[in-house]
Amino acid sequence: MIAGDSGERARAIHWQRLPVKGSLVTEPGVYCLRSNETGWDEKTMWRTYIMLTDLEAVFRSLKSELGLRPIFHHKEERAEGHLFITVLAYQFVQLIRHCLAAHGICERWSTLRDTLAGQCRVTATFNRGDGRTLHVRKATRAEPDQARIYQALGADPAPGGVQKTIV
Repeated sequence: MIAGDSGERARAIHWQRLPVKGSLVTEPGVYCLRSNETGWDEKTMWRTYIMLTDLEAVFRSLKSELGLRPIFHHKEERAEGHLFITVLAYQFVQLIRHCLAAHGICERWSTLRDTLAGQCRVTATFNRGDGRTLHVRKATRAEPDQARIYQALGADPAPGGVQKTIV
């Protein structure tokens, strides 16, 4: 601090930040996690961080898939319902991932979704000679990566079978 002519007021203030050891400034490229859990060792802290990161990614995905965006929590029962559905869906995702991990498939939820997204159900429509219309609906053939996931889950690689409807 530089005092003014009278000595009663400051004419200028200069300061400099001192880097804190173990911070991003002194150790760039290193994760610096902060927590109020002072009894945790670094492995527990890292596992928890990775789990929370994964949880956030799955929730973000599920909220979109379940049509829960945007969510307006103007009423308590809406917030509770939103939380219940999201936690229930997350438990379902974890069950699927656990089953897949037992078969050596250890992908992120977003990767699994992207892999399975390529398979779809298609409807072919045919006009019949009697004036009616035949609709045939079936799933496309599963690619090898998709079939591996279905097999690990014990699921049919051609869900829904073939449905024929005459209208």
